Amino acid sequence: MLRAGDLLVMNDTRVIKARLAAVKDTGGRAEILIERVQSERRALAHVRASKSPKPGARLRLAAGATAEVQQRAGGLYVLDFSSDILPFLDAHGDVPLPPYLARDADDEDVERYQTVYARDPGAVAAPTAGLHFDQQMLDETRDAGVSHAFVTLHVGAGTFQSLRDEDIEKNRLHTERVQVSEACCEAVRNTRQAGGRVIAIGTTSVRALESASANGEIEPFAGETDMFILPGYRFRSVDAMITNFHLPQSSLLMLVAAFAGKERILSAYRHAVREKYRFFSYGDAMFLTPGVDSEV
Repeated sequence: MLRAGDLLVMNDTRVIKARLAAVKDTGGRAEILIERVQSERRALAHVRASKSPKPGARLRLAAGATAEVQQRAGGLYVLDFSSDILPFLDAHGDVPLPPYLARDADDEDVERYQTVYARDPGAVAAPTAGLHFDQQMLDETRDAGVSHAFVTLHVGAGTFQSLRDEDIEKNRLHTERVQVSEACCEAVRNTRQAGGRVIAIGTTSVRALESASANGEIEPFAGETDMFILPGYRFRSVDAMITNFHLPQSSLLMLVAAFAGKERILSAYRHAVREKYRFFSYGDAMFLTPGVDSEV
């Protein structure tokens, strides 16, 4: 399905061990799920506990470390850690597997829930379409004349949340940190000018590219995005995508329907269910091209 002159765009974010066990001052248990590392010792996080901790509360962690609640930020908490966060997570955290797997992460997940090209730590979920690629496959695509480029979008835990409002356009996504370099923008421009296709690996790569193209033309972008792509959206920088089969009522399902057409996506899902494809993070993938609802 790939051909010489195409460009694969991959999200090089690296999953951090973002899940931590904690104990409240009262002795009650709590669980911290880092949403975003904001500085060496400050993070935005989900905190699960029998009672919501208040500003000033301290959560005791492994090795004598603590996390102090500074304030609420919507449904999240701003936490200040007594140790540098990334090294502490690496030593004491657990891989935050998607909740629908309904199991704790094991040693195999530490390696498997990571793309082979992951290099920039900050995600709490893997860009799972990239898990289908090993180094040999990437080398084969290069040998076939397919170029590679990278974006960074640090995937947040909100990627697993269902859309809550029946009026789809009223739903809002958590912001996620994005970086699209000039080198990537140049690769996209050159590919399209030469008649090749820009093929995004995963919905996170799509959101990164489209966030960088919000003004009509792709340009370097470093910041946060809460872009919510719905049917009717006009894609500016993506000509095809490879993506997994997503949860129902999710923003990701809205995105692929916007790209390929609602009826084509529903037809693909019916086929996948009938043929017993594997769904979600460790599941199968599909190759999507643009379409409209009449193209089934």
